[in-house]
Amino acid sequence: MAHRIAVVPGDGIGREVTPEAQRVLDRCGEIWSFELEWSLFEWGCEYYLNTGRMMPEDGLEQLRQHEAIFLGAVGYPGVPDHVSLWGLLIPIRRTFQQYINLRPVRLFDGIESPLRKASAGELDFVIVRENNEGEYSEIGGRLYRQTEHELAVQQSTFTRRGTERVIRYAFELAQERNGVLASATKSNGIIHTMPFWDEIFAQVSADFPEVETGQYHIDALSALFVLKPQSLDVVVASNLFGDILSDLGAAVAGSIGIAPSANLNPEREYPSMFEPVHGSAPDIAGRGIANPIGQIWSGAMMLEHLGHPEAAAGVVSAIERVLGETSIRTPDLGGASSTAEVTDAVLGALNEQAGARP
Repeated sequence: MAHRIAVVPGDGIGREVTPEAQRVLDRCGEIWSFELEWSLFEWGCEYYLNTGRMMPEDGLEQLRQHEAIFLGAVGYPGVPDHVSLWGLLIPIRRTFQQYINLRPVRLFDGIESPLRKASAGELDFVIVRENNEGEYSEIGGRLYRQTEHELAVQQSTFTRRGTERVIRYAFELAQERNGVLASATKSNGIIHTMPFWDEIFAQVSADFPEVETGQYHIDALSALFVLKPQSLDVVVASNLFGDILSDLGAAVAGSIGIAPSANLNPEREYPSMFEPVHGSAPDIAGRGIANPIGQIWSGAMMLEHLGHPEAAAGVVSAIERVLGETSIRTPDLGGASSTAEVTDAVLGALNEQAGARP
């Protein structure tokens, strides 16, 4: 079985960790009998500096021909963040209806959380972030620029369809896991969109009576992430709240360098996209010390999506072994290993699993 995968390494350390993760995923294909046909697209900030665009005019059409997109990182000095984001990531997410942003948060054995009461095995939850609308809207503008009367307006957009589908996805995921779902809101301060979110959450909840639910104002939920993250199972949130909570979750789990994410089109009408949570980290780019685990784990999520759950589980198990049984670490985790050395260790653990398979 062959899968066509578009690879966009992007910028900074994305160019370093993406090929390392590909090594792991190609080995999975050899072990579990499938093939990944990679198509490389050298798009990103360097492409923008040369052409004035983050990707070519027909870039989305080129990506559409693939089953999934494997993205490294986007962003680099000299290119404003809103240019890089709105020129590549957001058009991909919206054109391909990748309305679910899935971000697992897990504390591995061998990783020390900044929370003194957090321990491996207890901290394991998933954030479901709405990924197409909400607070990240193009609607708005600025008036009276560069005067004392200057005005900026940014409109949040919540549709019933968009809100219901992400909440329903989160309920279904909670049903598959431990049956507990927390919803992020701020209906005491945001008078229209958040009560709307709460109403739809309550309506969908009626279809899942077996799922235990809780609705938390975003400030209280942020505190819960720090004070009692062990109580969380699935968290559903709007675009902005989910973005903030998922980075907080990665920090609670010990390092943003190991955090993965998936931008999913659940109906599979379009390709889904898989990327680590970390950015392009230009301060360490080119030094060979970037942590590849976030990219590798994102690759495992891609394998799951492509219909290879055993291979996906094998990758996560290999990551567990490296972090839990060895001292191999990149500097962000307090070690001195290189990007390639960490990948080699993951491959070694993967090969040991292959040798144990009948």
